[in-house]
Amino acid sequence: MSQNQDKNYKKYVDEISPKPTYLKNYILAFIVGGIICMIGQGINDLYMQFANLDKMSAASATSITLIFIGAFLTGLGVYDLIGKRAGAGSIIPITGFANSIVSPAMEFKREGYVLGVGANLFKIAGPVLVYGIGSSILCGLVYFILNMFK
Repeated sequence: MSQNQDKNYKKYVDEISPKPTYLKNYILAFIVGGIICMIGQGINDLYMQFANLDKMSAASATSITLIFIGAFLTGLGVYDLIGKRAGAGSIIPITGFANSIVSPAMEFKREGYVLGVGANLFKIAGPVLVYGIGSSILCGLVYFILNMFK
């Protein structure tokens, strides 16, 4: 293509491309992310109040519950709908982690829940867990070494 055709094509693409609504996206991300965090805080308070868990145990139980809810809603196809509207507001909280693990595995649903979804769930989660565990070990070693000289 000549430079003139290239410029005309870029101009044409700019004209027909939808313009993002940044302010609306920021507001929706803030609201949805805040609602997810409020739900998490409510679950945490319920664990502390009704299950008589201490703060640390309630936080762990809350994380597990939010991951389950995120995975469950992804399996139902609801979390993807939330993500289309909320954008980063749905992927930043811990529920976004569950969505990022379960969503690719759901593509293999037609192969069955055990050999399709289950097998691919562990294939996808494996690198995430290895990286997370490896990073935590590395951070722990750095922390240990830095505190050894105090």
